[in-house]
Amino acid sequence: MVIFWSTPARNDLKAIHDYIARDSKRYAIRVTQDILNKTNTLVEFPTLGRTVLEIGEENVREIGLYSYRIVYEVMADTIYIHGIIHKRRNLKPEDLVS
Repeated sequence: MVIFWSTPARNDLKAIHDYIARDSKRYAIRVTQDILNKTNTLVEFPTLGRTVLEIGEENVREIGLYSYRIVYEVMADTIYIHGIIHKRRNLKPEDLVS
């Protein structure tokens, strides 16, 4: 399995880092590293997450970490990270356009 980060997902990760870094650069690094580590577990356990209710497709899944939903899609031998969405935000399918 290979992990591919979409541009919106990379932007989400950077925005999370930048937001947290306003208060604590150390914690910002820790949170972003934890998110990366969590996504790396998908290489061995691609179905670890649950199906995203708003999307309703078996191959579009999510795992939670802190107050974030890491939304990804499993296709053949690739895991596509589509976005990192705050749990309080309403997720719309168009939020995950690559």
